[in-house]
Amino acid sequence: MKLWYSPASPFVRKCLILAHERGLADRIETLDANANVVSPDQRIVASNPTGKIPTMVLDDGTVLFDSRVICAYLDTLHDGKKLMPRSGAKRFEVMTLEAMGDGIMDAAVNNRYELALRPEEYRWPAWSEGQMGKVMASLDQIEAKWTRALGRNPNMGSIAIAAALGYLDFRYKDLNWRRGRPKLTRWFRAFSQRPSFVASSPE
Repeated sequence: MKLWYSPASPFVRKCLILAHERGLADRIETLDANANVVSPDQRIVASNPTGKIPTMVLDDGTVLFDSRVICAYLDTLHDGKKLMPRSGAKRFEVMTLEAMGDGIMDAAVNNRYELALRPEEYRWPAWSEGQMGKVMASLDQIEAKWTRALGRNPNMGSIAIAAALGYLDFRYKDLNWRRGRPKLTRWFRAFSQRPSFVASSPE
């Protein structure tokens, strides 16, 4: 399997955390990509018209994207406990938690593009504030209602949240997202010590 990736992408990290958690990392060949909305990497576009990473190419040439699809596929390749529950209320709880993690990453990455790629004279502060408002509101809701669902053992949702928080630490060092969120802070402190999280670090 080949994975178009950038080490700074939280969506890529999400896939890599899962791969390390379930002993699949050695089966994945990572291919450096230069993917952004201004100048998409045409090598990726040839397989994935959105030009986004992560994009995975299987050994038979099948192409998978985005991170949710790639993670769901990887979760079929191991004999351990599945990271996405197969059925019942727990499945939809974990799916919703994954969607929240992906939403945090979407908003934070979009704002990063605004600040890093858009010429300063064209930036829209209110739009940027709106993106980060989504991030902070999501973190507040996780603190208030979702820390139990994060659990001690990884699931697909907690992996997405960990990747999102890792991205905030990487790109938004002054955000201080931990303030007022002690339960989420404690959970992330423990998760960030997992070998899968350390091995997938962009730094």
